[in-house]
Amino acid sequence: MVRRARDWLDQALRDLNHAKSDLDGEYYEWACFSAQQAAEKAVKALYQAVGIDAWGHSVWILLDNLPEDLKPSEELIDEAREIDRFYIPTRYPNAHAAGPPYVYYMKRDAKRAIEIASKIIKYCEDKIKEIESK
Repeated sequence: MVRRARDWLDQALRDLNHAKSDLDGEYYEWACFSAQQAAEKAVKALYQAVGIDAWGHSVWILLDNLPEDLKPSEELIDEAREIDRFYIPTRYPNAHAAGPPYVYYMKRDAKRAIEIASKIIKYCEDKIKEIESK
């Protein structure tokens, strides 16, 4: 299997930058979604670093299913649950009772999503560096 951890991590960092641009542009729903995507891709990079293909989009489940020696703190796993809420409803009107998704997301949501994604990315980057240094 070809390991593509660096590709996944590079895209995670780009998605995080996209989230920050969306925050600056007041596209808060997209900032939330892009942050979730960044976190998801960072975790998939970590799986790739140990030769495992990961499937699915739940950052929480992906983190929780990591091998024991790679699992993060419960606090980070809980934050992953929080960011998972931005995967679908940020994009689809039928995820809400009425109105388009953008009316449901505020600046504080986008900032929080970016904060969580940044923590998850850092965790994954650090673990990947440990793996690569062995």
